[in-house]
Order: sequence, then structure tokens, then C-alpha cells
Amino acid sequence: MLGRRIVRECLAEGHETYVLQRPEIGVNIDKVQLLLSFKRQGARLVEASFSDHESLVSVVKQVDIVVSALSVVHFPSNNMLVQLKLVEAIKEAGNIKRFLPSEFGMDPPRMKHALPPGRETFDQKMEVRNAIEAAGIPYTYLVGACFAAYFAGSLSQMGTLIPPKKKVDIYGDGNVKVVFVDEDDIAKYTAKTLNDPRTINQTVYLRPTENILTQMELFQIWEKLTGNELEKTNVSAKDFLADLEEKEISHQMMRLGHFYHIFYEGCLTDHEVRDDDEASKLYPDVKYTRMDEYLKMFL
Repeated sequence: MLGRRIVRECLAEGHETYVLQRPEIGVNIDKVQLLLSFKRQGARLVEASFSDHESLVSVVKQVDIVVSALSVVHFPSNNMLVQLKLVEAIKEAGNIKRFLPSEFGMDPPRMKHALPPGRETFDQKMEVRNAIEAAGIPYTYLVGACFAAYFAGSLSQMGTLIPPKKKVDIYGDGNVKVVFVDEDDIAKYTAKTLNDPRTINQTVYLRPTENILTQMELFQIWEKLTGNELEKTNVSAKDFLADLEEKEISHQMMRLGHFYHIFYEGCLTDHEVRDDDEASKLYPDVKYTRMDEYLKMFL
């Protein structure tokens, strides 16, 4: 989802780019073809396994910077364990100038109050951060955005990745500010931070000004593009939480909890961010995609 974009943007920035090829992919033809496409773009493939510490140390020693794009979706239970193995390999190798762990969403230190089971993902990310900092590994944390593919294209509706044609749910009054960022832009900002001395041992927030929108503003953009008014139903926080309590513990329940913190509590925008810590201010040369342009692909 994000890793392939980061590979492309690192190459575009002129970085010599290595991609970890895990032998566990076996006969997964899609992943094999994806890896070969990286090679055609100019990346180098290096083989190592997260179950083989020495192989990880060996590939880490070949590079200066490590970027992790491990997905919580694909590694729901062992994402932390895998990243901790990577931290151990970086610590032993001793040559890494910067590590970017897999973050990109909500800022974990601000989510200690998060609802279970979603809170587990933030606790795990904090454990990874603590291990990085305890090992003295230079880092950059990129946080603060909703991926547009999951949150904007769906108009922030559950159970779909495309805009509903008739009916939408409004979370609360729909006026909580949310940050939406195209994944291509997240990758561009990631690649920009890698050699930037301003971002070392810093948290960089993805908060491009024109993409700070309420759910109602997102609806209005879509209605203007289509010329059709959506039928809207307000869902109170009480009803949303009641629905959450009825779900069995699952990835879906975790996602519902994240929706609650984003759209009811405003966890992405309820705190100030300095210009020196915000990606679009640090890199004004990146022409990020506004959501009115992004949503045109669905017309």
C-alpha cells in the first residue's frame, strides 16, 4: 500500500534504494512481480528474513537509512515483534543514520486513552519507539494523517472504499476537523525527510492546510462534483459506542475505535503543530493533492 510508493519516491529523490525481499513470499506471484517491478525501476533487492537475525543484520549493514512500511492490517498481531527484530538488527549493525518505523497515522503518545482493542496498536508502536530511543538509534516519526484511500474515497463510511451514491452517516455533527492525505504524498514527504537534518530525532506531522476538512466539508466537495445531494444520518457518539460494544473483538472493532477517536474526538487536530514540524511547511515544493482533486477519480 505505502511501501511501493516510498520505493518510487526514494528513487525519484535520487536515493540508492534497497528493498527487502523476504523468502516467505514463496509462490505469491503478485508479490514476486511487485519486487521485480522495483528492480526495473532501479532498486536493488536484498534477501533477508525476520526469523533470521543474522540475515537482517547483513542487509542493514548495506544501507544508511531504514524505512519500515509494515502494515498493521497485514501483521495485526506481530507487527511490533517484527519491528523490534528490525530494531535489534539495526542496533547490532551500528551503522544506521536514521530509522523511520511504520507509523504515518495517529500519534501514539497522544493515544494512551484509546479504546481497546485499538489501543493495542498504539501501545505496540510506543514499545517500538522506546526500543529505538533506548538503543540510541537516530529516528524520524511521520504521523498525523488519514490515508485518503481508506477515509476520503469512501467519504469516511465504513465497509466501502468508494463514495456512496445516496446515503451517508455523519459522525456526531460532522464538524470535527480531520486530516486527509493522498498516499502518494505521504511517500513523497517520507522520502524528503530522510536526509534532512531538521527532521532527525523529530516527529513530523502530515497536516497539509487545505486537506484539513470536516466530514461535512468532504460531503460538500463530493456533492459539488456530482451535482447530487446525499441523504445524511447523524450518528451520535453514544450510538456509535453502543455499536462498537456489540462487535466481537476483531480488526473491524479496532478500526471502529480509530474512527471514534478521529471523527468524534478530533485526535488528529486537537493540538497545535509548529510549522517546523509539519511536512507541507517543511517541503513547500511538494504539490500535494487536495481532496477535491483526489475525489475526481471516482466520477
